[in-house]
Amino acid sequence: MIDKLKSLSKDTLIYGMSTIVSRFLTFMLVPFYTRVFSVTDYGYIANIFSYIAILNVIFSIGLESGYFKFASTLEVGTKKENFTHPFIGIFLNSLFFCSIIYFNPVLVSKLFQVPENYNYLIRYTALILFFDAISLIPFALLRLERKAKKFGIIKVVNIVVNVSMNFLLVFYYKMGIEAVLIANLIASIITFIILSPVVFRNIELTYNKVLTKELFSFSLPVLPSGISTNIIQVIDRPIMLFLAGSTMVGIYQANYRLGIFMMIFVSVFDFAWRPFFLSNANSPDAKQLFSKVMTLFILAGSVIFLFISVFLNEIVLLIGKNFRSGLYIVPVVLIAYLFNGIYINLMAGIYIKKKTKHVAVVTFIAAAANVLFNFIFIPIWGMMGAAIATLISYLIMAGGLYFYSQKNYPIDYEIRKICYILFSVFAVYGIFYYLSSIILIPSFLKILFPIIYVLIIFGLKVVDINSVKKLMPSKV
Repeated sequence: MIDKLKSLSKDTLIYGMSTIVSRFLTFMLVPFYTRVFSVTDYGYIANIFSYIAILNVIFSIGLESGYFKFASTLEVGTKKENFTHPFIGIFLNSLFFCSIIYFNPVLVSKLFQVPENYNYLIRYTALILFFDAISLIPFALLRLERKAKKFGIIKVVNIVVNVSMNFLLVFYYKMGIEAVLIANLIASIITFIILSPVVFRNIELTYNKVLTKELFSFSLPVLPSGISTNIIQVIDRPIMLFLAGSTMVGIYQANYRLGIFMMIFVSVFDFAWRPFFLSNANSPDAKQLFSKVMTLFILAGSVIFLFISVFLNEIVLLIGKNFRSGLYIVPVVLIAYLFNGIYINLMAGIYIKKKTKHVAVVTFIAAAANVLFNFIFIPIWGMMGAAIATLISYLIMAGGLYFYSQKNYPIDYEIRKICYILFSVFAVYGIFYYLSSIILIPSFLKILFPIIYVLIIFGLKVVDINSVKKLMPSKV
Protein backbone atom coordinates (compact mmCIF):
# COMPACT_ATOMS: atom_id res chain seq x y z
CA MET A 1 0.00 0.00 0.00
CA ILE A 2 2.84 2.38 0.80
CA ASP A 3 4.14 2.02 -2.77
CA LYS A 4 0.73 2.93 -4.17
CA LEU A 5 0.34 5.90 -1.87
CA LYS A 6 3.85 6.95 -2.84
CA SER A 7 2.86 6.72 -6.52
CA LEU A 8 -0.15 8.96 -5.86
CA SER A 9 1.99 11.42 -3.92
CA LYS A 10 4.53 11.49 -6.77
CA ASP A 11 1.87 12.24 -9.40
CA THR A 12 0.27 14.80 -7.10
CA LEU A 13 3.67 16.44 -6.60
CA ILE A 14 4.29 16.66 -10.35
CA TYR A 15 0.81 18.05 -11.01
CA GLY A 16 1.29 20.24 -7.97
CA MET A 17 4.52 21.79 -9.17
CA SER A 18 3.06 22.69 -12.56
CA THR A 19 -0.25 23.80 -11.09
CA ILE A 20 1.41 25.93 -8.42
CA VAL A 21 3.45 27.68 -11.10
CA SER A 22 0.33 28.10 -13.25
CA ARG A 23 -1.88 29.31 -10.43
CA PHE A 24 0.81 31.62 -9.11
CA LEU A 25 1.17 33.25 -12.52
CA THR A 26 -2.61 33.55 -12.72
CA PHE A 27 -2.76 34.93 -9.20
CA MET A 28 -0.29 37.63 -10.27
CA LEU A 29 -3.14 39.01 -12.34
CA VAL A 30 -5.27 39.63 -9.22
CA PRO A 31 -3.07 42.43 -7.80
CA PHE A 32 -2.61 43.64 -11.38
CA TYR A 33 -6.36 43.76 -12.11
CA THR A 34 -7.19 45.31 -8.74
CA ARG A 35 -4.80 48.16 -9.42
CA VAL A 36 -5.55 48.72 -13.13
CA PHE A 37 -9.32 48.17 -13.41
CA SER A 38 -12.07 49.78 -11.42
CA VAL A 39 -14.02 47.70 -8.91
CA THR A 40 -17.02 47.88 -11.25
CA ASP A 41 -15.16 46.65 -14.36
CA TYR A 42 -13.50 43.87 -12.37
CA GLY A 43 -16.96 42.85 -11.20
CA TYR A 44 -18.16 42.51 -14.81
CA ILE A 45 -15.15 40.39 -15.76
CA ALA A 46 -15.70 38.15 -12.71
CA ASN A 47 -19.32 37.72 -13.78
CA ILE A 48 -18.41 36.76 -17.36
CA PHE A 49 -15.93 34.14 -16.14
CA SER A 50 -18.61 32.76 -13.84
CA TYR A 51 -20.76 32.01 -16.87
CA ILE A 52 -17.76 30.59 -18.73
CA ALA A 53 -17.30 28.09 -15.88
CA ILE A 54 -20.94 26.99 -16.10
CA LEU A 55 -20.97 26.81 -19.90
CA ASN A 56 -17.76 24.76 -19.96
CA VAL A 57 -19.77 21.80 -18.70
CA ILE A 58 -22.47 22.25 -21.34
CA PHE A 59 -19.83 22.40 -24.07
CA SER A 60 -18.18 19.15 -22.85
CA ILE A 61 -21.51 17.33 -22.14
CA GLY A 62 -19.78 15.19 -19.53
CA LEU A 63 -17.77 13.21 -22.08
CA GLU A 64 -14.47 13.83 -20.29
CA SER A 65 -15.74 11.68 -17.41
CA GLY A 66 -16.91 9.02 -19.86
CA TYR A 67 -13.50 9.02 -21.51
CA PHE A 68 -11.75 8.40 -18.18
CA LYS A 69 -14.05 5.51 -17.35
CA PHE A 70 -13.92 3.59 -20.63
CA ALA A 71 -10.42 4.50 -21.83
CA SER A 72 -9.01 3.28 -18.51
CA THR A 73 -10.57 -0.19 -18.85
CA LEU A 74 -11.09 -0.56 -22.64
CA GLU A 75 -14.09 -2.72 -21.79
CA VAL A 76 -15.71 -1.44 -24.99
CA GLY A 77 -13.83 -0.44 -28.15
CA THR A 78 -10.18 0.18 -28.92
CA LYS A 79 -7.90 2.85 -27.46
CA LYS A 80 -8.32 5.08 -30.53
CA GLU A 81 -12.09 4.61 -30.59
CA ASN A 82 -12.26 5.58 -26.94
CA PHE A 83 -10.38 8.78 -27.79
CA THR A 84 -12.20 9.59 -31.03
CA HIS A 85 -15.80 9.23 -29.90
CA PRO A 86 -15.72 11.66 -26.95
CA PHE A 87 -13.43 14.08 -28.84
CA ILE A 88 -15.72 14.26 -31.89
CA GLY A 89 -18.76 14.49 -29.62
CA ILE A 90 -17.33 17.47 -27.75
CA PHE A 91 -16.12 19.09 -30.99
CA LEU A 92 -19.53 18.99 -32.66
CA ASN A 93 -21.42 20.02 -29.53
CA SER A 94 -19.02 22.90 -28.85
CA LEU A 95 -19.20 24.11 -32.44
CA PHE A 96 -23.00 24.22 -32.19
CA PHE A 97 -23.14 26.21 -28.93
CA CYS A 98 -20.21 28.43 -29.91
CA SER A 99 -22.08 29.44 -33.09
CA ILE A 100 -25.24 30.28 -31.15
CA ILE A 101 -23.39 32.50 -28.68
CA TYR A 102 -21.07 34.08 -31.26
CA PHE A 103 -23.86 35.14 -33.63
CA ASN A 104 -26.30 36.24 -30.90
CA PRO A 105 -24.17 38.41 -28.56
CA VAL A 106 -26.96 40.89 -27.78
CA LEU A 107 -29.30 38.15 -26.55
CA VAL A 108 -26.58 36.41 -24.53
CA SER A 109 -25.29 39.64 -22.97
CA LYS A 110 -28.67 40.19 -21.33
CA LEU A 111 -28.39 36.76 -19.72
CA PHE A 112 -24.81 37.57 -18.63
CA GLN A 113 -25.99 40.91 -17.13
CA VAL A 114 -23.36 42.71 -19.24
CA PRO A 115 -24.02 46.33 -20.31
CA GLU A 116 -24.73 46.85 -24.02
CA ASN A 117 -21.41 48.61 -24.60
CA TYR A 118 -19.67 45.34 -23.62
CA ASN A 119 -21.57 43.09 -26.07
CA TYR A 120 -18.41 42.46 -28.10
CA LEU A 121 -16.96 40.57 -25.12
CA ILE A 122 -19.50 37.81 -25.68
CA ARG A 123 -17.90 36.75 -28.98
CA TYR A 124 -14.53 36.33 -27.28
CA THR A 125 -16.29 34.26 -24.62
CA ALA A 126 -17.78 31.91 -27.24
CA LEU A 127 -14.40 31.23 -28.84
CA ILE A 128 -12.68 30.67 -25.46
CA LEU A 129 -15.32 28.10 -24.58
CA PHE A 130 -14.85 26.29 -27.91
CA PHE A 131 -11.07 25.95 -27.75
CA ASP A 132 -11.06 25.04 -24.05
CA ALA A 133 -13.64 22.31 -24.67
CA ILE A 134 -11.84 20.61 -27.56
CA SER A 135 -8.66 20.49 -25.47
CA LEU A 136 -10.31 18.43 -22.71
CA ILE A 137 -9.91 14.93 -24.16
CA PRO A 138 -6.25 15.41 -25.24
CA PHE A 139 -5.49 16.64 -21.71
CA ALA A 140 -7.42 13.71 -20.24
CA LEU A 141 -5.36 11.27 -22.31
CA LEU A 142 -2.14 12.73 -20.91
CA ARG A 143 -3.50 12.30 -17.37
CA LEU A 144 -4.64 8.74 -18.02
CA GLU A 145 -1.26 7.80 -19.47
CA ARG A 146 0.33 9.44 -16.41
CA LYS A 147 2.25 11.92 -18.54
CA ALA A 148 2.06 14.40 -15.72
CA LYS A 149 5.18 16.32 -16.75
CA LYS A 150 3.94 16.94 -20.29
CA PHE A 151 0.51 17.85 -18.96
CA GLY A 152 2.06 20.31 -16.52
CA ILE A 153 4.35 21.92 -19.10
CA ILE A 154 1.44 22.59 -21.47
CA LYS A 155 -0.63 24.05 -18.64
CA VAL A 156 2.23 26.34 -17.65
CA VAL A 157 2.66 27.47 -21.27
CA ASN A 158 -1.04 28.31 -21.37
CA ILE A 159 -0.78 30.50 -18.29
CA VAL A 160 2.49 32.15 -19.33
CA VAL A 161 0.92 33.15 -22.65
CA ASN A 162 -2.22 34.34 -20.86
CA VAL A 163 -0.35 36.45 -18.30
CA SER A 164 2.09 37.86 -20.87
CA MET A 165 -0.71 38.87 -23.22
CA ASN A 166 -2.58 40.51 -20.35
CA PHE A 167 0.37 42.75 -19.53
CA LEU A 168 1.11 43.45 -23.21
CA LEU A 169 -2.45 44.34 -24.16
CA VAL A 170 -3.13 46.46 -21.09
CA PHE A 171 0.19 48.31 -20.73
CA TYR A 172 1.44 48.56 -24.31
CA TYR A 173 -1.79 48.65 -26.30
CA LYS A 174 -3.75 50.46 -23.56
CA MET A 175 -6.76 48.15 -23.88
CA GLY A 176 -9.47 47.83 -21.24
CA ILE A 177 -11.15 44.76 -19.80
CA GLU A 178 -11.45 43.20 -23.27
CA ALA A 179 -7.71 42.49 -22.92
CA VAL A 180 -8.53 39.86 -20.29
CA LEU A 181 -10.70 37.85 -22.69
CA ILE A 182 -8.43 38.34 -25.72
CA ALA A 183 -5.46 37.09 -23.69
CA ASN A 184 -7.44 34.04 -22.57
CA LEU A 185 -8.50 33.33 -26.15
CA ILE A 186 -4.94 33.52 -27.50
CA ALA A 187 -3.74 31.18 -24.72
CA SER A 188 -6.56 28.70 -25.44
CA ILE A 189 -5.80 28.62 -29.18
CA ILE A 190 -2.06 28.10 -28.62
CA THR A 191 -2.80 25.34 -26.10
CA PHE A 192 -4.90 23.42 -28.62
CA ILE A 193 -2.23 23.85 -31.28
CA ILE A 194 0.33 22.29 -28.90
CA LEU A 195 -2.10 19.43 -28.18
CA SER A 196 -2.97 18.84 -31.84
CA PRO A 197 -0.27 16.13 -32.34
CA VAL A 198 -1.95 14.17 -29.53
CA VAL A 199 -5.24 14.47 -31.41
CA PHE A 200 -3.84 13.38 -34.78
CA ARG A 201 -2.02 10.40 -33.27
CA ASN A 202 -5.10 9.06 -31.53
CA ILE A 203 -8.06 9.96 -33.70
CA GLU A 204 -9.61 7.26 -35.90
CA LEU A 205 -12.66 8.01 -38.00
CA THR A 206 -14.70 4.93 -37.14
CA TYR A 207 -18.04 4.48 -35.42
CA ASN A 208 -18.68 2.07 -32.57
CA LYS A 209 -22.37 1.99 -31.73
CA VAL A 210 -21.95 0.09 -28.46
CA LEU A 211 -19.22 2.43 -27.24
CA THR A 212 -21.30 5.50 -28.14
CA LYS A 213 -24.23 4.14 -26.16
CA GLU A 214 -22.06 3.30 -23.14
CA LEU A 215 -20.30 6.68 -23.27
CA PHE A 216 -23.50 8.68 -23.26
CA SER A 217 -25.18 6.42 -20.69
CA PHE A 218 -22.29 7.09 -18.32
CA SER A 219 -21.59 10.72 -19.27
CA LEU A 220 -25.01 12.34 -19.57
CA PRO A 221 -25.84 11.89 -15.85
CA VAL A 222 -22.54 13.66 -15.17
CA LEU A 223 -23.68 16.67 -17.22
CA PRO A 224 -26.29 17.99 -14.75
CA SER A 225 -23.92 17.27 -11.87
CA GLY A 226 -21.16 19.18 -13.64
CA ILE A 227 -23.48 22.11 -14.26
CA SER A 228 -24.66 21.99 -10.65
CA THR A 229 -21.08 21.84 -9.34
CA ASN A 230 -20.07 24.86 -11.40
CA ILE A 231 -23.21 26.70 -10.34
CA ILE A 232 -22.11 26.23 -6.74
CA GLN A 233 -18.66 27.58 -7.57
CA VAL A 234 -19.73 30.71 -9.45
CA ILE A 235 -23.46 31.50 -9.30
CA ASP A 236 -22.96 33.74 -6.28
CA ARG A 237 -21.36 36.39 -8.54
CA PRO A 238 -24.34 36.83 -10.90
CA ILE A 239 -26.75 36.75 -7.94
CA MET A 240 -24.63 39.29 -6.07
CA LEU A 241 -24.47 41.45 -9.20
CA PHE A 242 -28.26 41.35 -9.39
CA LEU A 243 -28.81 42.03 -5.67
CA ALA A 244 -25.92 44.34 -4.75
CA GLY A 245 -24.17 45.59 -7.89
CA SER A 246 -20.79 45.08 -9.56
CA THR A 247 -18.77 46.86 -6.84
CA MET A 248 -19.50 44.17 -4.26
CA VAL A 249 -18.85 41.48 -6.89
CA GLY A 250 -15.42 42.95 -7.64
CA ILE A 251 -14.43 43.05 -3.95
CA TYR A 252 -15.85 39.56 -3.35
CA GLN A 253 -14.01 38.09 -6.34
CA ALA A 254 -10.65 39.58 -5.33
CA ASN A 255 -10.89 38.15 -1.80
CA TYR A 256 -12.38 34.86 -2.95
CA ARG A 257 -9.27 34.45 -5.08
CA LEU A 258 -7.17 34.45 -1.91
CA GLY A 259 -8.54 30.96 -1.39
CA ILE A 260 -6.33 29.96 -4.32
CA PHE A 261 -3.94 28.04 -2.07
CA MET A 262 -6.61 25.53 -1.05
CA MET A 263 -7.98 25.52 -4.57
CA ILE A 264 -4.53 24.59 -5.90
CA PHE A 265 -4.26 21.74 -3.41
CA VAL A 266 -7.69 20.36 -4.32
CA SER A 267 -7.06 20.79 -8.05
CA VAL A 268 -3.70 19.00 -8.12
CA PHE A 269 -5.12 16.18 -6.03
CA ASP A 270 -8.05 15.84 -8.43
CA PHE A 271 -5.68 15.63 -11.42
CA ALA A 272 -3.86 12.66 -9.89
CA TRP A 273 -6.77 11.08 -8.01
CA ARG A 274 -9.12 10.05 -10.81
CA PRO A 275 -6.58 8.07 -12.87
CA PHE A 276 -5.18 6.66 -9.61
CA PHE A 277 -8.42 5.21 -8.19
CA LEU A 278 -9.51 3.86 -11.59
CA SER A 279 -6.19 2.07 -12.09
CA ASN A 280 -6.30 0.63 -8.55
CA ALA A 281 -10.01 -0.23 -8.49
CA ASN A 282 -9.39 -3.98 -8.81
CA SER A 283 -6.58 -4.15 -6.24
CA PRO A 284 -7.37 -6.33 -3.20
CA ASP A 285 -6.43 -3.49 -0.85
CA ALA A 286 -8.27 -0.78 -2.84
CA LYS A 287 -10.75 0.19 -0.12
CA GLN A 288 -8.09 0.36 2.59
CA LEU A 289 -5.96 2.43 0.23
CA PHE A 290 -8.79 4.89 -0.52
CA SER A 291 -9.54 5.23 3.18
CA LYS A 292 -5.94 6.16 3.96
CA VAL A 293 -5.91 8.68 1.10
CA MET A 294 -8.96 10.42 2.57
CA THR A 295 -7.28 10.82 5.98
CA LEU A 296 -4.06 12.17 4.52
CA PHE A 297 -5.95 14.54 2.22
CA ILE A 298 -7.94 16.07 5.08
CA LEU A 299 -4.79 16.36 7.19
CA ALA A 300 -2.88 18.20 4.44
CA GLY A 301 -5.89 20.43 3.72
CA SER A 302 -6.25 21.35 7.39
CA VAL A 303 -2.61 22.49 7.55
CA ILE A 304 -3.16 24.71 4.50
CA PHE A 305 -6.34 26.16 6.01
CA LEU A 306 -4.63 27.03 9.27
CA PHE A 307 -1.50 28.50 7.69
CA ILE A 308 -3.40 30.76 5.26
CA SER A 309 -5.95 31.85 7.88
CA VAL A 310 -3.21 32.79 10.34
CA PHE A 311 -1.28 34.88 7.80
CA LEU A 312 -4.29 36.51 6.11
CA ASN A 313 -3.35 40.06 7.10
CA GLU A 314 -0.02 39.63 5.36
CA ILE A 315 -1.43 37.87 2.28
CA VAL A 316 -4.12 40.52 1.69
CA LEU A 317 -1.41 43.07 0.86
CA LEU A 318 -1.23 41.38 -2.55
CA ILE A 319 -4.48 43.01 -3.66
CA GLY A 320 -5.36 46.68 -4.12
CA LYS A 321 -6.52 48.71 -1.11
CA ASN A 322 -9.98 49.27 -2.56
CA PHE A 323 -10.58 45.50 -2.56
CA ARG A 324 -9.42 44.53 0.97
CA SER A 325 -12.71 45.06 2.79
CA GLY A 326 -13.81 41.49 2.02
CA LEU A 327 -10.91 39.76 3.74
CA TYR A 328 -13.13 38.18 6.39
CA ILE A 329 -14.68 35.73 3.87
CA VAL A 330 -11.39 33.92 3.15
CA PRO A 331 -11.42 31.33 6.03
CA VAL A 332 -14.94 30.31 5.02
CA VAL A 333 -13.83 29.96 1.38
CA LEU A 334 -10.88 27.80 2.45
CA ILE A 335 -13.13 25.45 4.44
CA ALA A 336 -15.56 25.25 1.52
CA TYR A 337 -12.74 24.19 -0.83
CA LEU A 338 -11.62 21.58 1.69
CA PHE A 339 -15.07 19.96 1.71
CA ASN A 340 -15.07 20.11 -2.07
CA GLY A 341 -11.90 18.03 -1.90
CA ILE A 342 -13.62 15.52 0.41
CA TYR A 343 -16.41 15.27 -2.17
CA ILE A 344 -13.80 14.56 -4.88
CA ASN A 345 -12.32 11.81 -2.67
CA LEU A 346 -15.73 10.18 -2.39
CA MET A 347 -16.10 9.99 -6.18
CA ALA A 348 -14.04 6.78 -6.29
CA GLY A 349 -16.82 4.35 -5.40
CA ILE A 350 -19.37 6.15 -7.58
CA TYR A 351 -17.15 5.90 -10.67
CA ILE A 352 -16.08 2.33 -10.01
CA LYS A 353 -19.71 1.19 -9.66
CA LYS A 354 -20.95 3.43 -12.54
CA LYS A 355 -23.49 5.13 -10.26
CA THR A 356 -23.05 8.62 -11.70
CA LYS A 357 -26.80 9.24 -11.46
CA HIS A 358 -26.32 9.67 -7.70
CA VAL A 359 -23.81 12.46 -8.35
CA ALA A 360 -26.46 14.28 -10.37
CA VAL A 361 -28.97 14.04 -7.51
CA VAL A 362 -26.53 15.23 -4.84
CA THR A 363 -25.12 18.13 -6.83
CA PHE A 364 -28.57 19.28 -7.99
CA ILE A 365 -29.76 19.49 -4.38
CA ALA A 366 -26.57 21.32 -3.38
CA ALA A 367 -26.88 23.76 -6.31
CA ALA A 368 -30.54 24.49 -5.52
CA ALA A 369 -29.59 25.11 -1.89
CA ASN A 370 -26.77 27.38 -3.03
CA VAL A 371 -29.06 29.57 -5.14
CA LEU A 372 -31.66 29.71 -2.36
CA PHE A 373 -29.17 30.60 0.38
CA ASN A 374 -27.46 33.20 -1.78
CA PHE A 375 -30.77 35.01 -2.27
CA ILE A 376 -31.49 34.75 1.47
CA PHE A 377 -28.02 35.49 2.91
CA ILE A 378 -26.59 38.16 0.56
CA PRO A 379 -29.20 40.81 1.48
CA ILE A 380 -28.52 40.06 5.17
CA TRP A 381 -24.76 39.46 5.37
CA GLY A 382 -23.46 40.62 1.99
CA MET A 383 -20.27 38.87 0.87
CA MET A 384 -20.16 36.63 3.94
CA GLY A 385 -23.65 35.40 3.06
CA ALA A 386 -22.40 34.24 -0.35
CA ALA A 387 -19.37 32.51 1.20
CA ILE A 388 -21.58 30.71 3.76
CA ALA A 389 -23.97 29.62 1.00
CA THR A 390 -21.03 28.08 -0.87
CA LEU A 391 -19.81 26.28 2.26
CA ILE A 392 -23.26 24.85 2.96
CA SER A 393 -23.46 23.57 -0.61
CA TYR A 394 -20.13 21.75 -0.38
CA LEU A 395 -21.18 20.24 2.95
CA ILE A 396 -24.34 18.93 1.26
CA MET A 397 -22.28 17.53 -1.62
CA ALA A 398 -19.80 15.76 0.67
CA GLY A 399 -22.53 14.42 2.96
CA GLY A 400 -24.77 13.29 0.11
CA LEU A 401 -22.02 11.56 -1.81
CA TYR A 402 -20.79 9.87 1.38
CA PHE A 403 -24.26 8.38 1.80
CA TYR A 404 -24.47 7.06 -1.76
CA SER A 405 -20.85 5.90 -2.00
CA GLN A 406 -21.13 3.94 1.26
CA LYS A 407 -24.34 2.39 0.01
CA ASN A 408 -22.78 1.19 -3.26
CA TYR A 409 -19.08 0.85 -2.42
CA PRO A 410 -18.65 0.85 1.37
CA ILE A 411 -15.25 1.99 2.63
CA ASP A 412 -14.16 1.89 6.26
CA TYR A 413 -12.92 5.47 6.54
CA GLU A 414 -10.81 6.45 9.54
CA ILE A 415 -13.59 8.51 11.09
CA ARG A 416 -11.92 8.81 14.50
CA LYS A 417 -8.71 10.21 13.03
CA ILE A 418 -10.65 12.56 10.75
CA CYS A 419 -12.58 13.90 13.76
CA TYR A 420 -9.30 14.46 15.61
CA ILE A 421 -7.95 16.39 12.64
CA LEU A 422 -11.00 18.64 12.22
CA PHE A 423 -11.51 19.27 15.93
CA SER A 424 -7.84 20.10 16.46
CA VAL A 425 -7.52 22.49 13.52
CA PHE A 426 -10.67 24.43 14.40
CA ALA A 427 -9.63 24.57 18.06
CA VAL A 428 -6.21 26.01 17.22
CA TYR A 429 -7.74 28.47 14.75
CA GLY A 430 -10.35 29.47 17.34
CA ILE A 431 -7.61 30.25 19.86
CA PHE A 432 -5.72 32.29 17.26
CA TYR A 433 -8.86 34.18 16.25
CA TYR A 434 -9.65 35.05 19.87
CA LEU A 435 -6.11 36.16 20.70
CA SER A 436 -5.80 38.24 17.53
CA SER A 437 -9.02 40.06 18.40
CA ILE A 438 -7.61 41.32 21.71
CA ILE A 439 -3.87 41.68 21.01
CA LEU A 440 -1.65 42.33 17.99
CA ILE A 441 0.23 39.13 17.20
CA PRO A 442 3.56 39.78 15.41
CA SER A 443 3.97 37.98 12.08
CA PHE A 444 6.99 35.97 13.25
CA LEU A 445 4.96 34.50 16.14
CA LYS A 446 2.04 33.40 13.97
CA ILE A 447 3.98 30.42 12.66
CA LEU A 448 3.67 28.90 16.15
CA PHE A 449 -0.01 28.10 15.57
CA PRO A 450 0.52 25.75 12.58
CA ILE A 451 3.49 24.20 14.43
CA ILE A 452 1.36 23.58 17.53
CA TYR A 453 -1.32 22.00 15.37
CA VAL A 454 1.15 19.62 13.71
CA LEU A 455 2.51 18.62 17.14
CA ILE A 456 -1.04 17.90 18.34
CA ILE A 457 -1.63 15.67 15.30
CA PHE A 458 1.51 13.66 15.99
CA GLY A 459 0.64 13.58 19.69
CA LEU A 460 -2.78 12.10 18.93
CA LYS A 461 -1.06 9.54 16.67
CA VAL A 462 -3.17 10.50 13.69
CA VAL A 463 -0.02 9.99 11.65
CA ASP A 464 3.58 9.13 12.49
CA ILE A 465 6.78 10.62 11.10
CA ASN A 466 8.03 7.35 9.60
CA SER A 467 4.86 6.96 7.52
CA VAL A 468 5.23 10.50 6.21
CA LYS A 469 8.85 9.86 5.22
CA LYS A 470 7.87 6.69 3.34
CA LEU A 471 5.22 8.61 1.37
CA MET A 472 7.63 11.26 0.14
CA PRO A 473 8.55 10.62 -3.52
CA SER A 474 12.27 9.86 -3.89
CA LYS A 475 12.35 11.70 -7.20
CA VAL A 476 9.91 13.35 -9.56
